Amino acid sequence: MTTRKKYAWTWMIKSENLDQYVDMHKNPWPEILAEHSQAGIRNYSIFQNGRQFFYCFECDDIQTAFDYLANSEACQRWNAITSTMVEGSFDFKESEPIVFLDEVFALD
Repeated sequence: MTTRKKYAWTWMIKSENLDQYVDMHKNPWPEILAEHSQAGIRNYSIFQNGRQFFYCFECDDIQTAFDYLANSEACQRWNAITSTMVEGSFDFKESEPIVFLDEVFALD
């Protein structure tokens, strides 16, 4: 049996950017979807609770995936827009661009 590696985190979106952020994620650029798949990210979901967003995905090698995304021209363009909407930062060139949540339960 293969063990899946799951990752999850939350971000708050600035009130003034909420509608645009939601719209961008309901209508993502095709190249963004392709780049995330190419990076090895799968089963990626985003859930919304007001301004708080919960992100989760599976990936076998998170460092390789983040390195790939950090060097993706399409992701750099996307992040240039969306990074200004998030309270905080998600620069994939930072040592810890995302603070992951600890999984405390899973029903597989």
